[in-house]
Amino acid sequence: MVIHAGQKLGLAGANGSGKSSLLAMIVGDLEPDDGDLSLQSKARLTHIAQETPSTSQSAIDYVIEGDQQLLALQQAIDQAAQSDPLKHAELLADFESAGGYRIQSVAGSLLNGLGFTSDQHTWSVSQFSGGWRMRLNLARALIAPSDLLLLDEPTNHLDLDAVIWLEQWLRMREGALILISHDREFLDKTTKETLFIEQETVTRYAGGYSEFEKLRAEQRANQQSAYEAQTKRAAELQRFVDRFRAKATKARQAQSRLKMLERMTELAPVSQDSTFDFKFHNPKTLPSPLLSLRGVDLGYADLTVLSGISMSIQPGDRIGLLGANGAGKSTLIKGIVGAIECMNGERIEAQKLKTGYFAQHQVDELDLDLSPVQTLIKQDPTMSESIARNFLGGFGFGEQHALKPAKHFSGGERARLALSLIVHEKPNLLLLDEPTNHLDMTMRQALSDALQLFDGALIVVSHDRTLLRTVVDSLWLVDQRKVQPFDDDLDGYARWLNDRRVQLTSSQNSVHSFSDAIDAETEHKSGDKKARKREEAERRAQLKPLRRAVEKSEKQLERESMELAEIRDKLGANELYSSDNKAKLTALLAEEAMLHQKLEAIEELLLEQMQALELAEQSD
Repeated sequence: MVIHAGQKLGLAGANGSGKSSLLAMIVGDLEPDDGDLSLQSKARLTHIAQETPSTSQSAIDYVIEGDQQLLALQQAIDQAAQSDPLKHAELLADFESAGGYRIQSVAGSLLNGLGFTSDQHTWSVSQFSGGWRMRLNLARALIAPSDLLLLDEPTNHLDLDAVIWLEQWLRMREGALILISHDREFLDKTTKETLFIEQETVTRYAGGYSEFEKLRAEQRANQQSAYEAQTKRAAELQRFVDRFRAKATKARQAQSRLKMLERMTELAPVSQDSTFDFKFHNPKTLPSPLLSLRGVDLGYADLTVLSGISMSIQPGDRIGLLGANGAGKSTLIKGIVGAIECMNGERIEAQKLKTGYFAQHQVDELDLDLSPVQTLIKQDPTMSESIARNFLGGFGFGEQHALKPAKHFSGGERARLALSLIVHEKPNLLLLDEPTNHLDMTMRQALSDALQLFDGALIVVSHDRTLLRTVVDSLWLVDQRKVQPFDDDLDGYARWLNDRRVQLTSSQNSVHSFSDAIDAETEHKSGDKKARKREEAERRAQLKPLRRAVEKSEKQLERESMELAEIRDKLGANELYSSDNKAKLTALLAEEAMLHQKLEAIEELLLEQMQALELAEQSD
């Protein structure tokens, strides 16, 4: 198998098939047992680190360190500054070509895209939790220029907004990509080929994951037909051998048939991919409404996260919650469940309301010393072991697996166990907060199938768009402390996010304080001539500092530009590059680099000031 420049491949296969091991071999952490694995000598490889040091280094500096090429250039520049002026000049040019003067901005954009606020850019790495440190590692991998990027489940710790951003970023990226993910839509939109691992063999398919599934289904159907035909033919040959082997007149033919049986290539029957087969039991009662919130404020201590929530949840409602990380989606679910009290307003639940609530803390609170059977019987002491084992079998806990302590389980297995406990409770209102984290593709499909047949009300927060598209009927947006219907689909939400980012960027590049004051003053109209003159004078006074700021920056830009031109004229002199003028050359090069950065900052400031002045003059 050969991977060429720019190819984007998804790596698929059952849990334990060797996907992560293959990436580890490419990275060099594992040695192949047989065969050769080689990279081009100058190929740059990047992958996500699994560990993040608890350091006092700021988040943005930690991410910038991911570009080792720039770090090496910076070190070389520092070394050459005093010893080799010619080399120093070349390195400065290389540094600029490699984006050294833009690296701070690029790192900030990556952090913003992955859900960090601007204030968090300067937080120390040690201030972040484990999930957010994994986001930092992802940003650190993305900032590094590479010919081949390896990503193993990069969306596990992301919310939907960050997943959509990462998807767009990967689609624009030019280098090759090998991606492991259990998110079907994410794979479809970021990869163009699929590598499938099965029975220690890697097979290559054209197309994203959904296309691969179609092709593989056809192959499996053909394989099953071939297996059935071969089995039938083998049985016919065996019957002939058994019948005529002892007869002299047929001995030759029987021996011939026996050799045919021996030469026949044994085909394997098509095995079923999924070991999961469960469904939500019909709720005993479905009161209407199940729950109502009237003018509810939700938050923690003195902090109000959501305000003025009014909603009624009816049987059959299937709601997907949208919103940025930290907007309050999980807070809303906790308020609906009753895990937190309302700060204001009323929470009114039906008398026979029975909620099922899945979130990461349910997984974390499992008693890891108990087996799945013991855990289920602890929840329902009336259940026999045989019934418990039969029920848990639908969640992939087979004969011996159902009796093992949960401390030996993976994150996905623990999530399945927590989900099985909720299903057994037969809720009529089901609330799922990121239920697919750590679940593989087949379990996600089984969960989707079960949820489609669920008769109660359903509220879901998930970054898995495939799950949302298949199980919810309406979308609600949690944004700016409000909860309201979102009258579009998930593709519309992606467009809404993009428009919002554009608006946010635009607002950050303009100064609003003066224009806001001017707008407010414009709305105030007075019939009094003196008042009008006073307003005009105030307007002129408000415009004056804007104009002065523009004039000042323009003069500073002109002055610094002339100074830079003079230095570059001096750098053009041939005698400057003799050994006698080494110190002078070094000083001029350093001054040129400093002025170049200073000019960029002045130009950026001037652009903001001109935009603010233009806005103010237009409102006049």
